[in-house]
Amino acid sequence: MTIEHILAFNAVLIVSILSPGAAFLMAVRSSVANGRRAGIATGLGLSLMASLWTLAALLGMDAVFALFPWAYAALKIGGAAYLIYLAIKTWRSATAPLGHAPKAQGRAFIDGFLVNLGNPKSVLFAAAVLVVIFPPTLTGAQIAFVTLNHLVLEIIFYTTCAVILTAPVARARYLRIKPVIDRTAALLLGGLGLKLLLQR
Repeated sequence: MTIEHILAFNAVLIVSILSPGAAFLMAVRSSVANGRRAGIATGLGLSLMASLWTLAALLGMDAVFALFPWAYAALKIGGAAYLIYLAIKTWRSATAPLGHAPKAQGRAFIDGFLVNLGNPKSVLFAAAVLVVIFPPTLTGAQIAFVTLNHLVLEIIFYTTCAVILTAPVARARYLRIKPVIDRTAALLLGGLGLKLLLQR
C-alpha cells in the first residue's frame, strides 16, 4: 500500500461524505435541532459505523454475506425497519416546536450509529471501492490504518458541520424552514429503508 492508494481512497470517501443523503441530513438536523454536543455525538455514531463497514469490507464481509445470504437479509430487514421508524417519527415531529432540553449525547450517538448500521449495502459499496483502490495483500496493520483513516476523516467532517450549524444564524434559519428539512430527512430515511426492503 502506498500514499497514492490512501489519497485515492480519501478522495472517493470525501465525495461520498459530501453527497447529500440520509446520514448527512440526520447529522444536520441533530446539530441544529438538538445542539452542538448532540450533533457531534450523532456524527461520531455515523462515523464509527461507516468505518466499521469499511473494516468489514477489508476483512471480506461481502464474501460472508454471499455465503450466508440469510445474515445479510436479517441485517437488511432490521436496518430497514429502523430507518422507516425514524422516518415516521421525524415526519410527525416536523411541525412541532423544538424542545427546550437537548437530546442526550448517548441517544444521539446511538441514533447515528444505527442509521449507518441499517444500511448493510455500505459494506458492498466499500468492498467495490476498496478492491479497485487497494492491492489484495494488505497487512493487518494496513487494514487498521485504512479503517482509522476513514474514522478520522468522517469525525472531522461531522464535527465541523456541527460547529458551523449550531451558530445562532444557522439555527435561526433552520427554525424558519424546519418542516421542510425534517420532512426531507424523513423522506430520505424512509426511502433508504424501502429501498433496502425491495432491492435484492
